[in-house]
Amino acid sequence: MALMVKHNLAAINTLNQLNKNDSALQKDVQRLSSGMKINGAADDASGYAIADKMDVQTRSLKQDSDNTQNGQSVLKTASGALSSTVDILRTLKEKAINAANDTNTDSDRETMQKEFDQAIDQIDENAQTSFNGMTMLDGSKNHYVVPGGTANVLTNKNFSIFQNFDMLVPLNQLMDKSGKVLAIQPGDQIEVSYFKNGRFVDESVDAKIDTWQGPQIVSLADIFDNEPMKHDMSFEHFDPLKPNYIGRDHAGDDVYGNPGDMAINLISSSTGVDNQISGFNFCIKDSKGNPRTDLNKIFNDFQETIPAENQSPDNAFWVHTGTRSNQSVKIDFVDMRAKALGLRTGTDPEVNISVKTQAQANSAIQAIDTALQKALDQQTNIGAVSSKLEFTDANLVTANENTQASMSTIRDADMAHEATEHAKHSILVQTAQAMLAQANQNSSSVLSLLQGQ
Repeated sequence: MALMVKHNLAAINTLNQLNKNDSALQKDVQRLSSGMKINGAADDASGYAIADKMDVQTRSLKQDSDNTQNGQSVLKTASGALSSTVDILRTLKEKAINAANDTNTDSDRETMQKEFDQAIDQIDENAQTSFNGMTMLDGSKNHYVVPGGTANVLTNKNFSIFQNFDMLVPLNQLMDKSGKVLAIQPGDQIEVSYFKNGRFVDESVDAKIDTWQGPQIVSLADIFDNEPMKHDMSFEHFDPLKPNYIGRDHAGDDVYGNPGDMAINLISSSTGVDNQISGFNFCIKDSKGNPRTDLNKIFNDFQETIPAENQSPDNAFWVHTGTRSNQSVKIDFVDMRAKALGLRTGTDPEVNISVKTQAQANSAIQAIDTALQKALDQQTNIGAVSSKLEFTDANLVTANENTQASMSTIRDADMAHEATEHAKHSILVQTAQAMLAQANQNSSSVLSLLQGQ
């Protein structure tokens, strides 16, 4: 073996190994202290980029989960206010039914009206319920309502009558949907009542009229061609080409009933909630003043199909539930004010529907039934969106969990393995240090050789 002093190759090699082991030891310490096996791009360039991308994804998913939970809080707030409105409507119906009973005096009904007015005021207060400064049930968070036309005009449908409907057909020739003739008698009395524009309309017409042709049973045209009814509403029968056509909804889309259904539509003559017909009541009595229950059930089977709504832009708000743009859930709240529910009419002044008379109480019952259906429909919509957000949140939590698991596989350190590596590299560093000392000691043997000269 050659002896050299200019280059201590053994020491140089040992120092190189020492540096390698020390560098590995420092990385072990870094991984053990941080808990991550990738602490910089130099450790694993592609893994570092993938892990960072996944980190962005997990943080986004966490924010999405927070968004959905906040959205559910909004819905719970609105649902609570709406539940109060439904409870009030139940109470109002009880009051209206009580007021329709003639065991009550006019003074009793005046007292009931005061309670009625207070309850209706509370419905408006419920509509002002807000979350984070956003009022929800007053129509300010409504969907888009197209201007004009039939899309924001109240439309009620009746599928029980008028298989052969025509405004000029005598009432005793009309048939129900099964083909049975509606047996209206010459001595019957027909009463029509409703609320509109702050007034109560109550008209009574004899079923029989005398003409130059002799006594005849009246038609709907004879009844509704009188003031103010002919200006307040109109009737439309089915189109033979579109027999189940009803009208247009808030977005301007056509609305149809079930295939094969034929209906008569009662349509308000004006747009918006201010001019809607509320509590439409059709009552037929025999010559002794007794209600024709069989006929009244059929003639009063009107159901609100297209509600009256004020023209409105799309003011709904969005709950963002995805990591990309436009991944959102739309939430809109229909106007739940007393006026929109048909419990308050007119513009100046606004007037609550009344139970001060027996006739008014009967119409009020109809109005409350319609309002209750509106409120329950809105409650159903809120529940459906809330359920959707609940499932969305569960999906986001699962996605977040799985993404974190993948990121952990790429970035997180196996602490047991790293501890083993740390022990190995610590021993190697100590060994290299000892061997470096030995290598340096070997070079000094050249001195002994030179001293012998």
